[in-house]
Order: sequence, then C-alpha cells, then structure tokens
Amino acid sequence: MADEQTLDTTNPEEQLAPEAAAGDELAARVQLLEEQLAAAQDQSLRVAADLQNVRRRAEQDVEKAHKFALEKFANDLLPVVDSLERGLEMSSATDEVSKAMREGIELTLKLFHDTLKRYQLEAVDPHGAPFNPEHHQAMAMEESTHVEPNTVLKVFQKGYLLNGRLLRPAMVVVSKSPTTPPPSIDEQA
Repeated sequence: MADEQTLDTTNPEEQLAPEAAAGDELAARVQLLEEQLAAAQDQSLRVAADLQNVRRRAEQDVEKAHKFALEKFANDLLPVVDSLERGLEMSSATDEVSKAMREGIELTLKLFHDTLKRYQLEAVDPHGAPFNPEHHQAMAMEESTHVEPNTVLKVFQKGYLLNGRLLRPAMVVVSKSPTTPPPSIDEQA
C-alpha cells in the first residue's frame, strides 16, 4: 500500500512557477494592449481635432469668399464713380445750359453711392483728418501754417473700404511744418 500512496515530494514553488510565468506573460500582454489602446485613443483625438480645424478653416474661407467676392468688380467700378465726381466738379452749378446734365450726373452719382453702400463699400474721404498710412497714400507734401503737420490738405482721389478692408487708398496731399529760412547776416548782427 505504500507503493500506491506515494508522497508528492515536489516543491510547491516549482508547481507555481509555470502558473506565475503565465500570469506575468498575461500582465505584460495586458499592459501592451493598454498602451496600444491609449495610443489609438490619442490618435483618434488628434484626427478629430484636425478634422475640426479643417472644417473651421473651410468655413472661414467660404465666409471670406462671400464677403470679398465683389472686390475685383468694385475695383473696376471705382473709376466710373471718380469720373462722375470729376464731371460734377468741372461743371458749373450756375450755368443754365448744363444744369439738366449736372442734375442727371448728380442723380446717377447718388444711385452709384447708394448701391456701393448697400454692398458694404464705403468711401474714405479724409480731407482735414490726420494722415493714416494704412488708408491714405501721400502723393505730395505741402507746407502749411493753418493746420497741424501730417494733416490731409487735399484729396486727389477718394479711397474705399470693402467690409472694413482697404480696397483702394485715398490719394492725398499732406501738410508739413513750414521751413524757416536761415537767419540772414543782417539779423545775426
């Protein structure tokens, strides 16, 4: 009977070794899968953020295209407005022969201005205002004792803004301080 009942003399730690190795392998596998899952989630978030940025940029581009679609067309019409304004400046309000023509030009010009305003095109007429290099183009400088230096004295051509963005700068003459002549020999004595 002693033969039938052999005692298990193996070390219990040796019996647990294959199970521990399998547990370590499973833990390593779980850790690897968790790292891969975290990387995939991070990549998914980045792709979603990139997609949102692309969508936002596309919306902004479409908005700008709608807002400034008239830019080229408006630039082509501005010389017509300039010509009508010059025609009014050149005609005499007191001349009876050209009075009807002048009234027609005034009405046409008013219609043009109303149409431009309806499409957010506004004139920049800086006469008497301080010179602003962002909206004005200085064509000449003139000495003046009547106004502060860097003040617009004359406007050769009005500028225009389309939806607040400069379409064409105003061409202006800007004041400068008068230069005093050097004292003569008689004044020094």
